[in-house]
Amino acid sequence: MAQRSRDPFCILIACLLSLRTKDHVTAQASMRLFRLARTPRRMLELPRRTIERAIYPVGFYRIKARHIHEICHALLRHFGGHVPDAMDHLLTLPGVGRKTANLVLVEGFRKPGICVDTHVHRISNRLGYVRTKTPGHTEMVLRARLPTRYWSEYNELFVSFGQTVCHPTSPWCSRCPVEAFCAKEGVTRSR
Repeated sequence: MAQRSRDPFCILIACLLSLRTKDHVTAQASMRLFRLARTPRRMLELPRRTIERAIYPVGFYRIKARHIHEICHALLRHFGGHVPDAMDHLLTLPGVGRKTANLVLVEGFRKPGICVDTHVHRISNRLGYVRTKTPGHTEMVLRARLPTRYWSEYNELFVSFGQTVCHPTSPWCSRCPVEAFCAKEGVTRSR
């Protein structure tokens, strides 16, 4: 994905595209879009319909195309065309929530952050490391409990683990390397 480039703008836009979209679809859509434009100014030169066609079939592609234009306007108006490197400023951008803001900080600026998606939220609770109801609450508890040096790696490890072993409905507990330490909170059946 665009995260490999370490360009905060590309990371921000690719992360926005990735929400509720499969990784391979996001990667293809990001490549198509970034062939057309890689800066906020250039992105605004593209008609919204062109952006929609470039990013289709990502989930909610029309809304995301609108958010891309709105983000680019905000970046030019308030931040001199640059992606800000502070959580508070990132959260002012249209369509940007804590997960996206954390990812931009971690991948684009190499600052500490904890990206909490469904995998991180589910597995952290399943292990019994946290007892939370929402990803936002999970992030806050992890910030207080997990040493800062592990924040950046936490998401990457748990996403991969959630995709391969600790599935949402029927985890592979028989293959799990930490099964003996897992509280199995919420697990009703496993393989």
